[in-house]
Amino acid sequence: MSPATSIAGAVWRQLPFLVWLIALWMLLWGQFTVLAALTGLIVAVFVTRIFRLPPVELSGRVNLWYGFLFIVTFLGALVRGSLLVAWQTLDLRHYPGTAIIAVPLRTDDDLILAHVGVTASLIPGSLIIDIDRDRRILYLHVLRVSSAADVEKQRRAVQVWEARIVRAVGSRAQLAAIRGIDPRLPRGEGAAS
Repeated sequence: MSPATSIAGAVWRQLPFLVWLIALWMLLWGQFTVLAALTGLIVAVFVTRIFRLPPVELSGRVNLWYGFLFIVTFLGALVRGSLLVAWQTLDLRHYPGTAIIAVPLRTDDDLILAHVGVTASLIPGSLIIDIDRDRRILYLHVLRVSSAADVEKQRRAVQVWEARIVRAVGSRAQLAAIRGIDPRLPRGEGAAS
């Protein structure tokens, strides 16, 4: 592989991050002009060269249909979780059981780990309190737990979110990992399409 091909590949992999940083720059300034885009490009290149982070390899695969389904189910989970938490605060007869649970993820990717963690934390009723990156385990504080079956239900819910995210933006290898690991996932959630 020639150096020019290697540089072109590196730029191509980082392009989504540069575009995101430029868009963020333009949003921060509230200007969508050519000058704002050019200064955003300069800042994005500066930031990515000076404050180097470990490279995040994107899968290069985006499934728009599963991305749309993820967004719709996520919005539904936000509404449902908000209503359940609101009801629990108003229902003084029952104490909502809580627990700290460990959720092992099935994929070995930092970006998927981050997406699952953010998704689980944004849905009312659960909050990420720790991440074991090496073993791919999320630790969550969850509400609505009164038995071992409830703990397993919460764990399965996070793993279903992982499957949805992988189906939307995961690589083919991650899809295979989700498909083959656990047949107990609801039909259609663990299967790659």
